Amino acid sequence: MSDQQEQAGRRALLAARASYGRIVAYLATRTYDVAAAEDALSEAFSRALEIWPARGVPDNPEAWLLTSARRRLIDLSRHHTVRNRAEATLQMLSEEAAECAASATPIPDERLKLLFICAHPAIDAAARTPLMLQTILGLDAGRIASAFLVAPATMSKRLLRAKAKIRNARIGFDVPEVRDLPARLDAVLDAVYAAYGTGWEDAAGADPRRRGLADEAIWLARLTTRLLPDAAEAHGLLALMLLCESRRAARRTNDGVYVPLSEQDVDLWCRPMIEDAKGSLANAAALQQLGRYQLEAAIQSMHAARLSGDRVVNWALIVQLYDALVHLSPTIGARTGRAAALAEERGDAEGLSALDAIEPRHTATYQPYWAVRSELLSRLGRNIEADAAYTRAVGLTEDAAARRFLQEKQRRLVHDQLR
Repeated sequence: MSDQQEQAGRRALLAARASYGRIVAYLATRTYDVAAAEDALSEAFSRALEIWPARGVPDNPEAWLLTSARRRLIDLSRHHTVRNRAEATLQMLSEEAAECAASATPIPDERLKLLFICAHPAIDAAARTPLMLQTILGLDAGRIASAFLVAPATMSKRLLRAKAKIRNARIGFDVPEVRDLPARLDAVLDAVYAAYGTGWEDAAGADPRRRGLADEAIWLARLTTRLLPDAAEAHGLLALMLLCESRRAARRTNDGVYVPLSEQDVDLWCRPMIEDAKGSLANAAALQQLGRYQLEAAIQSMHAARLSGDRVVNWALIVQLYDALVHLSPTIGARTGRAAALAEERGDAEGLSALDAIEPRHTATYQPYWAVRSELLSRLGRNIEADAAYTRAVGLTEDAAARRFLQEKQRRLVHDQLR
């Protein structure tokens, strides 16, 4: 492969990451057909990989992709019987795409609108968040299925049915009335947080498919708070993501070595972002609508207290916050976090007891559970069990740096056993 081909391929990947959600949302909100929009954009990317190496990468890759996808949609319409409304829409789309290409005008960002469309009550609740992840972020069904612990084939069917429902029921592609927004908000916030989590996992920014996802998720959360200023959980989610993002620079050393939260250099944390998060959390608290994201943000804000002079974490208060979170939303993540906090506040045996109380069917593939369990067992001197738990944790860890960190801890444990 020539250097020109490699460069074109890289530019296509970057355009895919930066433009996928915007172009799909732009096309879908005008054609009422999510699947067709995705297929047209997929063909546009294929054409880009064929044409760009020979002719060079265009000055405005996003406009080129939009124009190519729009032409594909028009070609498809000519092979099917379409309503006058659809023909008029495609004509309008053609004119808008031409205008964007000619003037370098940015494509209107319709992603938030599409998020609320995907959360329509007519769509199966189990498909709403996965549908958002695929249409807005371009994640494939296999990856989404893994996140939701279902078979890829099952997830593919759910997504296909949801897209067919949008098309066949002619679900309105407008931001819902204000009175209808709160009912769809939970699914939208869950999707935005899942998007952030996907970007957060790629701490080094090495995966072009994930690059920028954290920033996009934060932007979507900000937009949601503007659309629904009285939605406390939207403010809570924004605060949570800002607090997590403020620590990004401290999560790896310059050599790429994983640094756990307790060992991070707080001077590397982004103070303006933390202050921004505190403001969002205060906005949420003023609305007096306590929810899961607010509690998670409050927990993260307690860790931010290490920026103060004594740099001490109030574990007793963190345990109280986790108690409230588990009562409100008893997820495996909340219960595992509570166990870790209990270990810090009341001792390792107490934390391990809390882990033991979680049903095994929930823990089999949950990596944080095994990472916490291995650490507590090691501290308690139960080395054989700790070794087995480390093996599970390492096997479930996708991030290479975090995996090396756990492997080194396991190696030291085994070494100490042999002494």
